[in-house]
Amino acid sequence: MQSEDLIQSLLDQTRLMINRAEKFKSYELQALSWKDHATSWSMLECLEHLNLYGDYYLPEIKRRISESKSTSDLEFNSGFLGGYLAKSMLPKEKLNKMKTFKDKNPLNSSLDKSAIDRFIDQQQELINLLNASRAVSLNKVRIVTSISSLIRMKLGDTFQFLINHNLRHLEQAERAHAAYTRLA
Repeated sequence: MQSEDLIQSLLDQTRLMINRAEKFKSYELQALSWKDHATSWSMLECLEHLNLYGDYYLPEIKRRISESKSTSDLEFNSGFLGGYLAKSMLPKEKLNKMKTFKDKNPLNSSLDKSAIDRFIDQQQELINLLNASRAVSLNKVRIVTSISSLIRMKLGDTFQFLINHNLRHLEQAERAHAAYTRLA
């Protein structure tokens, strides 16, 4: 895939996610905090989960881009593991449940609408990083994953993983809201 095409596609998806999250600001706190059952996540918990991942990945990506001596590539070729992880995050009709790491689990956190603003701010930062990535190699810059310091993904795969993960949980948040409105 052309590196520029990938970056542009990810920028477009991120802008759409910002627009989706902006709509959440108009919802009442009760709707944003509602859960289907005790172990499911509310809309705000879905966003806080994404914020916790952003807290790790955004500074890591920024640091790796700023330290890189590489130059941009015409083509991006997904790595085996990175490509697999990015695809595994894509939202699909029958989602495979995944256990989240304890430090990324917002279940029963005390949250308010500031979680929405934080998510939107992180997406703006992601746009800045995507634009900055045009100057470096999406293939050669490696990002240490939150899973293990021993596992590194190509920058292009990391962006895809992060954005697919965001899409997955935005859809989860929207399903929670749809369930809430059916009951209200």
